Amino acid sequence: MLRSLRIKFIVIIMALVGTVLVSVLGGSFISTWQTQAEMTDAALERSIQRDIRDRPLMADSGKMHNQVGPNMLILSVEVDETGVLLQSNDAPVTIDSGVLANVLNNALSSETDRGRDNELHIAWRRAQLPSGAWRVVIADTSSSYYALYSLAIKDLAITAVAMGVLFAISVGLSSWLLKPVERAWEQQRRFVADASHELKTPLAVIIANTQILNKDTTLSAESRRWIESTADESAHMKNLVEELLELARTDESTAGAQGVMQKTDVDFSEVVESAALEFDAIAFERGCEIREDVQPDIHVEGDPEWLARLAKILVDNACKYASAGTPINVSLAKEGKHCVLKVNNHGQTISPENLEHIFDRFYRTDKARSRETKTGGFGLGLAIAKGVADSHGGEISAQSTDANGTTFRVVLTCI
Repeated sequence: MLRSLRIKFIVIIMALVGTVLVSVLGGSFISTWQTQAEMTDAALERSIQRDIRDRPLMADSGKMHNQVGPNMLILSVEVDETGVLLQSNDAPVTIDSGVLANVLNNALSSETDRGRDNELHIAWRRAQLPSGAWRVVIADTSSSYYALYSLAIKDLAITAVAMGVLFAISVGLSSWLLKPVERAWEQQRRFVADASHELKTPLAVIIANTQILNKDTTLSAESRRWIESTADESAHMKNLVEELLELARTDESTAGAQGVMQKTDVDFSEVVESAALEFDAIAFERGCEIREDVQPDIHVEGDPEWLARLAKILVDNACKYASAGTPINVSLAKEGKHCVLKVNNHGQTISPENLEHIFDRFYRTDKARSRETKTGGFGLGLAIAKGVADSHGGEISAQSTDANGTTFRVVLTCI
């Protein structure tokens, strides 16, 4: 849980700061691109309004018709309606005749008075003269393109370095912030484990004593009733202690403790089939039928006892809450590098509000149920199942709809 919390913290910090950084640098890049485009358009506008023989002056303010922009090296040409070149300015610029012909053809055939060729990095502007001829001014935008390209590379480099530094800071910050939580979690886990261990001995004594008293034939019916009640409560307490110990062990394994669970090659197909077979009689008593669809020879790495516990919890849970006469579907299939276990039953659907907490400890969807009923329990079974899945590097989830019933889904990595 703490590992997941740390990862979420890092992801949130990276996402928030990364979004701000990308927005700022992206906005700066777009602003620069728009400024470059406006400068090019302003230079073309000034050039097309000047006499074709005029040359821009160095240090000229570039002011004309309230437009401000730098002087650029621009080629101005005048052509007749058929595209025949009439004259050009004497700017010190050379352009390939084929490129010039292509640009003039595009300019004269265009429906607008301005355009760009991004492949050639050329911008043009046209205007019709009183004589009927066309003046076309052409600007080389290569410098703007490479300036923007250089800016983009720098922005990407800044983003990469900043995100790397942010990641390192986030990791350190998450460790520092979660230390109190980790300490409290460890203390709680130890308390649960130690308390459960300490309760086992007196519970064993109480159960043993009640069994001895039950064999005493001299006891009255009233006394025997109290002894049986004590025995029942002791059995419930014993089950609760055992489940708390199981939770403590799954917590230790999830936290990275060594030796809590084995790491062996487990035939998960066999484990699931055995769990389904074990609860077949219980399902039959409820008027249900367990239907298996288990692909053979699916292997995972883990602890066979705990994986069996996971499968049994889900099948047992499906049997408890299935409506009479409905099927209980247990399937196991390979999906790429993973295997997916699904346990489905049809009964009372679980609301979305309850689904959010279905794997929480001591959480029960029906608060009115008591442990004396058929479906009674302590609300720890699914929490244990989640702990087993997490400790094996897997995932567990649940869905519940009126049409498809309730389905628990476990995803583990195959070997």
